[in-house]
Amino acid sequence: MSAKVARDLIPHTPVLYQEIILAIRPKSPGLYFDGTVGAGGHAYGILEASQPDGQLLALDVDPQALAIARQRLSPFGERVTLVQASYTTLDEQMRLKGWSAVNGLVLDLGLSSMQLDTPERGFSFQADGPLDMRFNPGQALSAAELVNDLPEAELANLIWQAGEEPHSRKIARAIVNSRPISTTRQLAELIERVSGGRRGKIHPATRTFQALRIAVNEELQGLATVLPKALTALIPGGRTAIIAFHSLEDRLVKQFIQRESLDCICPPDQPVCTCDHKATLKIITRHAIQASEAEKETNSRARSARLRVFEKM
Repeated sequence: MSAKVARDLIPHTPVLYQEIILAIRPKSPGLYFDGTVGAGGHAYGILEASQPDGQLLALDVDPQALAIARQRLSPFGERVTLVQASYTTLDEQMRLKGWSAVNGLVLDLGLSSMQLDTPERGFSFQADGPLDMRFNPGQALSAAELVNDLPEAELANLIWQAGEEPHSRKIARAIVNSRPISTTRQLAELIERVSGGRRGKIHPATRTFQALRIAVNEELQGLATVLPKALTALIPGGRTAIIAFHSLEDRLVKQFIQRESLDCICPPDQPVCTCDHKATLKIITRHAIQASEAEKETNSRARSARLRVFEKM
C-alpha cells in the first residue's frame, strides 16, 4: 500500500475519541491493549497520553488496517506492538508479550469507515462490489457462501437473529429464488424490491447486510468470548472501554457488565443465595455514553455508537 493511499484511507478522528482517552486514563509507564486497532486513532491517543514509557499491544484481523496503523503509529517506535490476530486471543497475545495484566483495554467493535468505503471489500450496499464482508480476507467463509448456499430457513433465521429484520423470511425466499447472487448491488436491489422500496432514512438492505457481516466474522461469538478475558486481563483499578454500534453487541456488553457487578446472580425469587458469585467489576457508565451532536454532524458512524466502561475491583 502506498503512503498516499494509506493517508487517503485514514479517518481524521475515531468515534468518541476524547471519551475513550478519559475513560482509559493512560499514564506512563502503563500497559494498554487495543483489540480492534483499525487505523490507529484511539491507539495514537493512548500512546500520546502515556508518554514517555507507556506501551500498547494492538490487534486487528484486517491486514489493510494494520498497514495503515503501522504507518500512523510509527512515531512511537517500540512502544507499540501490532499483531494480526483476533481480540479473542487477548490472553495468548499478552502471554507472548510477557504481560500478566494491563492498565486499560479498548474495543471499538464492528465495521470501520475505511472498510465500508472500500467497495471491493463488499461491506456496502451503496456500492458495487463482491459479496465478501470478511474482516480478515484470508479466512475461508465469505458472504457469498451464506447468500448462495444456506437453506432458506437457515438464511431467514440468520437475517432475523443477527439483523433483527422483520421481513427476514420474505427476503430469504427472494434470495433463494434469485440465486446465484454475486455482488452487493444485486443483493441490495433485490432487498429493496422485496421490501417495497425505501422508507425513511434507513435503507431496506441495512439489517440484512449487518446480519451477513456479523455471521461471516462471528462477531457476537467473538464478543462473548473476549468479555471475560478483558476483565481478567486488567490490573485492579484498570478499565475496559467498549464501543458498540448495534443493539445486539451493546446488549451483550451491558448484560455482562451488570452481571459481573453483582454479589449475587441467583433468581430474584430465590430466598437464599446459593450462587457464591462475587462482584468483580465496578460500572463506570451507568448509561451508555453517546457522541455529541457536533460529532454526529461530522461523522455519521458516530450516530449509533454506544460506549460502556467498567473498572476491575
